Amino acid sequence: MKKILFLITILLLMNCTSTELIESWKNPEIDSFSISKVLIVGMSSNIEARKQFEEKLKKEYESRGIEAVMSLDLFEPSFTGEEKSKEELRIVEQILAVSFFDAILFTKIKGVEDKRVYTETFKDKAYLDIMFKDDYYANQEIFYNPDYYKDFKIYHAETSLYCICPVKERTLIWKGYIDIVDPSSAEETVDDYINLLVLVLEEQNLLNKKELKEQIEKEEE
Repeated sequence: MKKILFLITILLLMNCTSTELIESWKNPEIDSFSISKVLIVGMSSNIEARKQFEEKLKKEYESRGIEAVMSLDLFEPSFTGEEKSKEELRIVEQILAVSFFDAILFTKIKGVEDKRVYTETFKDKAYLDIMFKDDYYANQEIFYNPDYYKDFKIYHAETSLYCICPVKERTLIWKGYIDIVDPSSAEETVDDYINLLVLVLEEQNLLNKKELKEQIEKEEE
């Protein structure tokens, strides 16, 4: 029943937002993952969009009692825009480990796809019993009417959650592929993406729900 309710929630969320969960993977060796301090990294050359993303996700973690640090506060803004060697990244990991970080949430755009959708008249036309002149006449707007079709972009994004484990290499805990469909604004897109991401992480026992933190606080009073 819990899985069914989760799927219904995901479908409802996707129907009213610009984001869609395409696929996700969770480390089969891990049931749940408790985080005390996480680094949030948004890899983007658009500093303003990166700031919005990291700030909003930081608030989501902090609202659950988890210390969250934006990469923009830890590194120079050019950090994700400059090529790094493996040795440089190894040093970064060591710095995070001694600074008591136990997780990194890393998001990036993997690709952009151009799409074109035609009107319902064109897509749903029955061709089995139609003659050429009728077919051509009904669809000739394709040549001159820009309203006959809609061009838009789909951004393929990927978010990965890594454990900064002191006794082993950085372990991949979870990876999710999310499509951003025809975004209307950076702020709305960031909100939609984070809402979906948080929902999935909660379901996978990789992020506590806000209700749990509120319950613990009441018990401590």
